[in-house]
Amino acid sequence: MTQEPYQQAPSAPPTNSMALTSLIAGIVGWTVAPFLGSLVAIITGHMAKKELKERMGQESGDGMATAGLVMGYLQLIPSILCICIVGIMFAMGVSIPILDSILNSF
Repeated sequence: MTQEPYQQAPSAPPTNSMALTSLIAGIVGWTVAPFLGSLVAIITGHMAKKELKERMGQESGDGMATAGLVMGYLQLIPSILCICIVGIMFAMGVSIPILDSILNSF
């Protein structure tokens, strides 16, 4: 009675490191560092998408790159709008109590 050798299951392609970085930066953008994390998520997400297209299936991570891009853009757009609104308020001379107390403490 001879035993047949076990066949190894096909291994999954490795995950693209830029896609993983984009996903992590997108999460960081929503939790710890909104503006910076979002910028990193967007930049690395686009880089990952480009690398994945060039490598044609040799690496996985397209979903991670997409998730990082979505989280980055969803956090970056409101951040930029808030910065613009505060800038307009300063230009118009409108006082913002929280910012006034911070600026007066120096």
